[in-house]
Amino acid sequence: MQISDSASKILVVDDEPNIVIALEYLLQREGYEVHKAYTGQEALDRLETITPDVVVLDVMMPGMDGFEVARRIRQMPALECTKIIFLTAKGTQRDKESGYASGAEYYMIKPFENEVFVSTVNEIMAYG
Repeated sequence: MQISDSASKILVVDDEPNIVIALEYLLQREGYEVHKAYTGQEALDRLETITPDVVVLDVMMPGMDGFEVARRIRQMPALECTKIIFLTAKGTQRDKESGYASGAEYYMIKPFENEVFVSTVNEIMAYG
């Protein structure tokens, strides 16, 4: 299912290649243009050349964690409309609060159900 005439862009950021591949498959199947990064710094570098509609972020990554990446995204005027989804194994209430405080709209816990992830992304794309 394609949401618009031009494919919406999603940046997937996770240091686990298998997760990135799985998310890329699920999102491309829905008609999204998927970009990938494996570290927080790589994500920030990619954001200099693309303006995604959604960034899917892991929290635990080498170097810069996802919370810091989200805070930096929120400081970029060009990305003020970009939505952030955390997709992470860090599931305590404190983790969730940190995720929302850093600028995320959604916080999902791994392991996740493919259908729930896809429907969340589709909902964000449809309603902003």
